[in-house]
Order: sequence, then structure tokens, then C-alpha cells
Amino acid sequence: MITDIEDYFRVGCGRCERFATEDCSTQQWREGLLQLRRICLEAGLEEHVKWAHPCYMAGGRNVAIFGAFRGDFRLSFFHAALMRDEANVLEKQGPNTAHADMIRFTRNEQVAEMEELIRAYLQEAIGYAEAGILPQKETREVDMPPELMDAFAMDPELADAFHNLTPGRQRGYVFNLTSAKKSATRIARIEKFRPRILEGKGVNER
Repeated sequence: MITDIEDYFRVGCGRCERFATEDCSTQQWREGLLQLRRICLEAGLEEHVKWAHPCYMAGGRNVAIFGAFRGDFRLSFFHAALMRDEANVLEKQGPNTAHADMIRFTRNEQVAEMEELIRAYLQEAIGYAEAGILPQKETREVDMPPELMDAFAMDPELADAFHNLTPGRQRGYVFNLTSAKKSATRIARIEKFRPRILEGKGVNER
């Protein structure tokens, strides 16, 4: 997977076999993704690579992340439960997503058409991050680490697969992740576990 932000826009994220080919989704949506990047940077957000995708931060907290797929590209917000969504444009990533958290684009031109609205939503999210405001904690059968929730926000396939696991398998992954002291270690483990989760297997199953 990529670690250089420029590579994402040039050749893709590196998470599938279409990486560095003309068939990579980032190439189909390159114009729109670059427009989103410009808007995020002009909003004063810090740009990083996380989960092999452009991630934008403020106040030491993740604010938004990009995703590119065959049929669309997306700007997804972290801590989406806080967002007012006054324009009613946010959609859920998948059926198991708790809150509508993304703006979906199916044409590159939509970014320019929605630029004023995108800027307003980013400023709202930045305000929460800089003020240290977090959504009210929800009661879950499994108390998942933030790195896993962040991974779900930009990987709906992973989110759906995890929620389809038995509670015991879910707890196994969560226990393994929370046993790691460093966030970077937890993120690396999520990437390692992803194929196994998609297959419906537990953390120690072969």
C-alpha cells in the first residue's frame, strides 16, 4: 500500500490488483479527487496518508477521508454523528453504518458544483475537532477501538463483513486490537486481519 500522498492521485492506493493501471478507480475520478484535495487544503486541514488513502486532520483529530470506487468517489467524515447535515446530502456507507457520513459523487464535475456546501461541511467538522467535541458514546455489544471504527468509515465492505461475524469472532478481533498499545500497531493489525474478516473467519481461524 502507498505511503506517499502523491502516489494516491498518480497510481492509486495499492490495495487491489488494479493498482498503477489505467483501470484504477483513482484515475477515473482523478479530476474530482484533486478538486476535493484543493478544497480540503484551502480549508486549512493537514494532509496525511492513512489506510492508504488521503486523510485530513484538524486539532490532532481525523476530520475527513477520500475513497474511490468503480461507480463513485466519496468524501467521508469522521464522527459523523455530530454533523447537522442541513442540506441532507450525507449518505450511509453501508447497511451496517450507524450514521450517514459521506458525500457521494458520481461525476467529477459535482465537486465544483457543490464546492460551497463542501466547504461549509468541512468547517463544521473542523470546528468540532478543534473544540475537542466528540459524539455521545453509543452502547455497543462490542466496544470497538477507534482505529477499527475509522477503518469502517472508509471501507464499507470491511464494515459489513465485520458486523456479519458472530459476536464471539468480533470480540476476538477487538481483544487482539486493544491489546496493542500503539495506534499504528492497531492499524497494521486491521490491514492484516482484513482478508480473514472478509472470509467470515475469526482471528485465529485458518
